[in-house]
Amino acid sequence: MADDHTHVQDFFSARAANWDARFPDDGPAFAAAVSALGLREGDAVLDAGCGTGRALPALRSAVGPRGAVLGADLTAAMLEAAVRAGRDRGGLLIQADAARLPVRNQALDAVFAAGLIAHLPQPERNLAELARVVRPGGLLALFHPIGRAALAARHRRTLTDGDLRAEPNLAPMLTRSGWRLKTYLDEEARFLALAERMS
Repeated sequence: MADDHTHVQDFFSARAANWDARFPDDGPAFAAAVSALGLREGDAVLDAGCGTGRALPALRSAVGPRGAVLGADLTAAMLEAAVRAGRDRGGLLIQADAARLPVRNQALDAVFAAGLIAHLPQPERNLAELARVVRPGGLLALFHPIGRAALAARHRRTLTDGDLRAEPNLAPMLTRSGWRLKTYLDEEARFLALAERMS
């Protein structure tokens, strides 16, 4: 597990300072994905693997001043970049492992996770940890600002049947983790899977 964490931290630490500059046009896609969660005024939401905090302003806007927004990331350099960008004004930032969240059971109404699932060392177990902190009926958004095929092309690889985010793989894994897949979109310009926390 430590090796997995070290790899993830090394990867993102090396890229944190220029992360937003590499993807300058993702803001509207993040805002649309947050909107799809249907958050209400006063809700409590976690941005799991928040990176530089690009979703935090939209999450804060969605839950309003009475709501709670928590941004958690494993990599300190990404959180530091979020602070430099002023996004800490949208929520509380903490350095935390998505596999062991410092959040009590069923404390949240929703979890937003952009690009997280590919970096989870034990995806099924880690999705179960996200389910632990969300109330029954709460929502999970697994998001990426481009679709699976476009992302594979960006990394010069080919999509396979074993791809974790393919619907036939993702849906049963979510079910085993305490979630029920509600909607699944895999388009050129976005990937968005919405799941509901089962009771």
